Amino acid sequence: MVKVEIVEEKEHDSRSPYSSAASSRTSSSVSLSSVGSELDGEESFYERIVALADIIPRPPLGKTAGAVKTTGKVVGNLVWILTTSALLIGLPLALVLEDEAKIVQQEKEMLAQQQGAQQSKPPVPPGF
Repeated sequence: MVKVEIVEEKEHDSRSPYSSAASSRTSSSVSLSSVGSELDGEESFYERIVALADIIPRPPLGKTAGAVKTTGKVVGNLVWILTTSALLIGLPLALVLEDEAKIVQQEKEMLAQQQGAQQSKPPVPPGF
């Protein structure tokens, strides 16, 4: 079972606009207008409008701009897939094919050497 207990604050900060001597549990008697009025002299109307531009979201893009953006993302993804596939599959495959070509070339050279050695030997007379 949960027991709820209200704890009263002992110290009240008189400088804070949020604290008051009255009970804040029942109603809010302090408004924020006193806090906002302090900044009126320091900030111009233009600065406030510029600050609002950061808060308000930009309007959605037009159909053409949205299509270009989507197409760009798709093309980028395809390029990424092709390059990574080429590196992960194509490069090892090319290395294996190169090694196999070297082995075939060595076999041809050995076969040519054997044939050359057999042709250079004089025929063995019968009876030896």
